[in-house]
Amino acid sequence: MTHPRILIVEDEAIVADELQRRLSRMGCEVAGMAASGEDAVRLAIALKPELVLMDIDLQGEMDGTQAAQQLSRQLQVPVVYLTASSDASVIGRAKLTEAFGYLLKPLDERLLHITIEMALYKHQMGQERKKLLEDLQEALARVKLLSGLLPICAGCKNIRDEEGYWHQVEAYIRDHSEADFSHSVCPRCARTLYPDYFGEPESTVA
Repeated sequence: MTHPRILIVEDEAIVADELQRRLSRMGCEVAGMAASGEDAVRLAIALKPELVLMDIDLQGEMDGTQAAQQLSRQLQVPVVYLTASSDASVIGRAKLTEAFGYLLKPLDERLLHITIEMALYKHQMGQERKKLLEDLQEALARVKLLSGLLPICAGCKNIRDEEGYWHQVEAYIRDHSEADFSHSVCPRCARTLYPDYFGEPESTVA
C-alpha cells in the first residue's frame, strides 16, 4: 500500500485517535479527522482524500450513510464504514450507498489493512473501467458521424457538412475520425500522367 491519504470520520475521540495511530503504523497518511457528517463532507471537499473511513452513527443531523452518499456524488471517493452494530437494518443502509467495505468495531488491524487495500484497488479499477467506457463512447460517436449518406459533389467531390458548408474529402474525414492521408498515384493515373516513363504515347483527342 503506497501511503494513501485517508479521512477519518469518527465522533468518539478515543477511537479516532487510536485509529489514527493504527493508520500511521500501516504507512497511511491521515488527511484529517471529522466528528460529524457535515464536517466530513466539508473536509473531504477541501482535502480530497483517497479514501474515507466513516463511522455510521455520528453526531449531528447527518449520519455516516448520508455523508457517504454526498461524497460519492460530489467526489467519487471510496468509503469504508466503521460501526459497532451488525444489525441487518444498518447493513442494509450501508449497502444502498455502495460502500467499498464494512468493518465492525473493535477493529482488527490486519483486517483494516486488507479492507483499505481492497477498497483502493476496487475504486481504481472502477475509475479505469469508466475511462475505457468514455473512450469507447467517444469512438462510437466519431464512427457514427461517418455513417449514413454523405452529400458529395459530383464534380469536385467535396463533402457538405451538417451546417451546409463544403469541405475537401481529406479534410472532412480527418476532422471526423482518427484517419489521416498519405498521397500516391495509382497505376492508371500514373500511365496517364507520365506516359513517357511507361513508354506509351499520350492519348490525343481527334
